[in-house]
Order: sequence, then structure tokens, then C-alpha cells
Amino acid sequence: MRAYYCFWLLFWAGQPHQSFLTPLSKRTSSFPEKEKVLVLSGNSRQDLHRSKRSWMWNQFFLLEEYTGTDYQYVGKLHSDQDKGDGSLKYILSGDGAGDLFIINENTGDIQATKRLDREEKPVYILRAQAINRRTGRPVEPESEFIIRIHDINDNEPMFTKDVYNASIPEMSDVGTFVVQVTATDADDPTYGNSAKVVYSILQGQPYFSVESETGIIKTALLNMDRENREQYQVVIQAKDMGGQMGGLSGTTTVNITLTDVNDNPPRFPQSTYQFRAPESTPLDSPVGRIKANDADVDENAEIEYSITEGDGYDMFGITTDKDTQEGIITVKKALDFESKNLYILKVEATNTHVDPRFLYLGPFKDSATVRIQVEDVDEPPMFSRPAYIMEVKEDVPLNSVIGTVTAQDPDAAKNPVKYSVDRHTDMDRVFNINSGNGSIFTSKPLDRETLLWHNITVIAAEINNPKQSSRVPVFIKVLDVNDNAPEFAMFYETFVCENAKAEQLIQTLSAVDKDDSYNGHQFSFSLAPEAASTSNFTLQDNRDNTAGIFTRKTRYNRHETSTYFLPVVISDNDYPIQSSTETVTIQVCACDHRGKMLSCNAEALIHPTGLSTGALIAILLCIIILLVTVVLFAALRRQRKKEPLIISKEDIRDNIVSYNDEGGGEEDTQAFDIGTLRNPEAIDDNKLRRDIVPETLFLPRRTAAARDNTDVRDFINQRLKENDTDPTAPPYDSLATYAYEGNGSVAESLSSLESVTTDGDQDYDYLSDWGPRFKKLADMYGSMDSDKDS
Repeated sequence: MRAYYCFWLLFWAGQPHQSFLTPLSKRTSSFPEKEKVLVLSGNSRQDLHRSKRSWMWNQFFLLEEYTGTDYQYVGKLHSDQDKGDGSLKYILSGDGAGDLFIINENTGDIQATKRLDREEKPVYILRAQAINRRTGRPVEPESEFIIRIHDINDNEPMFTKDVYNASIPEMSDVGTFVVQVTATDADDPTYGNSAKVVYSILQGQPYFSVESETGIIKTALLNMDRENREQYQVVIQAKDMGGQMGGLSGTTTVNITLTDVNDNPPRFPQSTYQFRAPESTPLDSPVGRIKANDADVDENAEIEYSITEGDGYDMFGITTDKDTQEGIITVKKALDFESKNLYILKVEATNTHVDPRFLYLGPFKDSATVRIQVEDVDEPPMFSRPAYIMEVKEDVPLNSVIGTVTAQDPDAAKNPVKYSVDRHTDMDRVFNINSGNGSIFTSKPLDRETLLWHNITVIAAEINNPKQSSRVPVFIKVLDVNDNAPEFAMFYETFVCENAKAEQLIQTLSAVDKDDSYNGHQFSFSLAPEAASTSNFTLQDNRDNTAGIFTRKTRYNRHETSTYFLPVVISDNDYPIQSSTETVTIQVCACDHRGKMLSCNAEALIHPTGLSTGALIAILLCIIILLVTVVLFAALRRQRKKEPLIISKEDIRDNIVSYNDEGGGEEDTQAFDIGTLRNPEAIDDNKLRRDIVPETLFLPRRTAAARDNTDVRDFINQRLKENDTDPTAPPYDSLATYAYEGNGSVAESLSSLESVTTDGDQDYDYLSDWGPRFKKLADMYGSMDSDKDS
């Protein structure tokens, strides 16, 4: 045995597959006899000196997933200073020390207490030290060693997704990329084949294949058709150990969808379609629907319909319903059974999105024949024109025919038609129509100057079926005839100065004519024959539809003649010639030397917009009359006497005073003031009656004041007794209210008529002496006395 000390590690070799030892590094003679070692302890540095030191290990290897029942043996620590007397103690620290790894402090044996998993932690770094058990001081510096966990194939490959979804176009070539799947193995890829994964296909052949190393899925079959099968489910397996026997495996599912391409042309399910359409079908109304089937979907199934030929090419149209891909046949022009009752069309359906790759499959269109049968319906009469324009002269005699409208039944039956005028368009019944032949004639005189155009509506209805009717507008223009004489354009009232000179122009005249003239109006002016030679004025026709009035003499005197009336004859040149006589009023006025008017007899000429003197006087008189009326009314009201309260001594209306207030019964304590009943001093007893003269005046009696706590009922009874025995009480009938009223009152009646101490205290015979007004009262109380006696 050599003379130097060594610190060596014993390895347990009884189980050769559970722990492994690498070659140990041995101590050489190059180490000095005394070695100075730097040891870190806490935050301080301390130099430890020892004569000899040697660690004879590098690392341990330990298999994962130990399945034994005992602790798994790792290895042994030993120091050459250990004499076997138990003076040394071995300490282990680091990853898992004391929990996962334990050491026998006497022998230095290291064991693993739990099953280890390389995938959780592949390497553990620990530190070992030998210390003196007695002093607790280390005899060797702390040294570090490694325990590596050896991998075993305990993890199967795992795909990154549980389910893959992919899609490819239908009719794809063989080898077209679909999708790539990836699986990972948690085992150590550097140790054996535990992590070497190989892919294979378990389900999906012969349509698809997978590359064993990359996991790329490709198509394996040519011309896969979506219309035959759209969905495919492929199962891929990933196996470790390079796919060898005993390797672990995992699987995933790949759902592959074939997307559509336009590889199917549209096809009509039948070659001929038949529809019926009434001849009264409105324009743009649908006649029928046709549809070509296309096995493709979405835009590849979009179809465009068109009418390519046929005798109804211009009569019908076709559009595509984008939602249902149907062709809708509509009416473009009005149908007429009598003209044509059958149309044959050729309709073509074409794909709008054609894929050039599949043109070899044939033309992507199809055609069908459409037969449309027009049905006869009972149609209303049809006028020969959409509107009629007629002309009539305004002087036409009544019942003159001005035109004719024509309508007939378009049906084969040719039912007779009757005509009428819509009176809503001819409220004045100016026109009428012959119901049999449609001739329109006048029923009232016409006047172009009043109404130039007459717009009426004529109705044509079948005699056998009046509901079948149609309307047509008739525009009647009234032509002018020369039936109106020309007249002044305005009312002419002018003046002439007293100092006027002869042949002086004082007024220019113009005329208008209500009639219409195609060549323009031409008026002629002249004085009336009776004034032509005697008039103080002359008239000159200007030949331009105007005329001028000139003075004939030098001076005029307004005191002799203040106003001249000059008759003027106006004629036109149409046929027949119409003329009228108009009057021009000429006032004689005083003027200054410049011809400016100073004064005239006619105030309206000077102040055309002012009020005349007579009007001002009338207004002033109305104001005076109104003021007098107001003054008289006020005086009468001031002198009115008041009506006496009592008109006659026999009138006893003052005995009952109404306050328009109804009592609320015994429980009503709000309608009166009880304080007044309990305070007799507040009552004015000195007031006497105004309707009669009392025979004897008695001094008023003072009654004792009631106590504050006196009950109202007792108070009223007390006052009732006082009134019965009061010699000053009035002997006449009066109404005394004591605040209690109503049927069923416990106070009973409080009327003074019954206010007696006994039934026999009063005699009511005197009521008969009071006159007819008290006869009813006397009869009532007289009968009561007789009842008591009986």
C-alpha cells in the first residue's frame, strides 16, 4: 500500500443497471506535501491547511423511474482520515439533499428516496463534506459532485394539436400538400432512440399519404370529387424508437375538406317548360320561374339566364334571383290574346365564374324551351286614340256636334259599347255625348273669353258588363269669333283749361278688344254723329289704335258749362264689324299761364284719393249722435231710484232670509258659530220689524248668560222656554232657526208655532182673521185642534 492518503469513493456494483461510474481521476505525486486551499464559508474567507487531500470522483449516473421497494443506492463517500472509530461525520447538501437524496453520516452511503424523472430534472448538483463529530470542524473541504439521471423510454410522442383541420381544392393532383403534423417526445434525444419519432398513416388510405420523417400529408389519389365526397378523416401515428418494436406511439386526427371548384356545368332538369299568362298581366309582372341545377356551391354555382331566341324575344324578359338562382320570366310588353296567344322562347343558363382548367369537361351552359300560353280575359273597351283634341267656335248653335270618339271591345265577342261623359270633369254640363255613336255635342252656349279650353273625360263601358270600362281625355278648344266690340282701355276723365287755345291736345285715347285677332287688332275712332258738328272738341284717329282729343275753340267758361261729355265711337276691322260708343268726361278748370290746373268744380279731380265734404259731414254727425247717446244713458242711470225692500205691507218675504247654505244636521258644527248662541250680549235685541208697525213697544229683556260649559241642547231649550213666556214675542208667524234641524232629531221640532208649554196654551183661531194668505195655515192648525178634541 502506498504511503499517501487518499479519499476514495466505493461504488456499489451489485445492481449493474441502476448506477454507473465514470473513470476516476487519481491523485498524483504532483500535489505538495502541504496544500493551501481557499474555502468559502459564509461571507468570510479562511485558509485551511491540511497535509493530504484527494477526491476520487467525477459524477454519478442514475436510471430514472426506479420501481423497487427499497431506496435506490447511488454510491459511497469515504475519507482516508476515517479510522472507522466513528469520529467522522459525512454531510450532504445541494439539490434534493435530505429530501430526495440522503447519506449515512457514519458510512457515507448515498441513497435516493424517491422515483426520479429525467423529464422533470435531468441533473442534480450536490456538495459533500466530512467533519469531526466531536469538534464539528471539517476535516476535508466541501466538494461538489453531479448526479445525472439516465433516460429511459417512458414518454410517448405527443402531437401539438389533438385535431388538425385542413382543406384542399377538389380535383387536385397527386402529391398536393395538405398539412404538416408535428409530434414531440419528452425523452432525451441524445441518448438512444427514445426521442426519434417516425410518422405513419393508420386511416385515410388510399386518398392521402404522410412522409415518415417530416409528417407532411399529401394527396395520394387523382381527381377526388367534392360532389362525391367532401369530408375525409385521416388518422396519423407518431412512434418513437425509430418505429421499432417496443416503441411508444401517439395518434392525432386530421379532418380534411375538399373545397369546391367550378367543375360542373348547369343543367336544366327538363327540356321544356310551359306557363300560362292572362293577357291582362301588368308589365314587369312574373310569368313563371325556371331553374338549372349546378352541383357546385357558392360563386361556382351562380347562373345567368338569358333569352337567346324565339318569337317572344321582345315580349318577355328574364332575370336571375340571386338567392335561389332561379330564372324569373317577366312581361316586357302588353299581351293581347286576340293578336297572339302562344309564344315559344329558348332560355339559356350559363355559369358566371368559369374555371379554364375544367373547360375540357364541356360547355358550362345549358338551354331549355319555354312555351307561354296567353289566356283570354274580358277586357274593357279600347279607344282608337289615347286622347282626343277638338275645336269648336264659340258662336256654334246648341246641340251642334263638335267631334266623335270611338271605342270597341277588343275581345272576340265584340260586345257593344256605350258612351258617357264623366260629370266630375264637366260640372256645368256644357257638353253631352251620344251614348250609341260617341258623338260629342254642345248643350250650353260657349264663350271663349270666359273659358278657352274645356277638358272632359269620356267613359266607354260594355253594355253587357258595365264594370268593364275605360276612359279617355278629350280636350276641346273654343275658337274665337268677333262677338265683342272694342272699348276704352280705361275710364277717361280729363280737363280743359278755360284759357286753352284751339287745336290743343288734351287727351290721348286707346282701346282694347276681348276677341282674339290672328292679324292683330285695328281700331278706328270717331265722334258720334250727334256730336260731330256741335261739339266743342275734335277727335283725330292716329291709325295706331290710339286717338287724340283736341280743342275746337280758343276759350272755355266753366260758369257756363263746367263739364262736357264727348261720345266716341270705336270700331274694329274684323268680321262682322263690332263697334261701341264710349264717353269721355271733360271738366272745365281754371289754370295758370303754364296750363297747370288750379281749381275745378269736381273735387274728385283735384283730390282723387281724398274724402268729399259730404262724407266728412256724415262722419262728424255720427260722432255727435254717439256722444249724446252716451251722455243720456249715464244720466238715466244716475237718476234711477232704488227699489224698496218691501213693496207692500202685505209682503212678508223679509221674514225668511235665504243664505244659500244647507245645514249638515246635528253633527255639523262648522256651519254656525256656537259662540254667538252662548253670548246673548252680542245679539242686538233692539232691532224691530220693518214690515209692520208694532202696537206696543216693550223694553228688551235681558236674559241670563249661559255657562261656558252649557250643552247646546240645554241652551236651546232654555231659550225656547224664554221665548214661549216672553210677552214681547211677536204674535205673527216667523221662522226662528236654532241650529238643529232635520227629521229624526232628538231635539224634535223647534218651530215657534209649537213653542208652547202645554197643548192647550195657544189658540189658533185668530189665523182665520188674517186673510186669505193664512187660510192654508189656519186650516192646518184648526184641524189639529179638532183632532185633539176628538
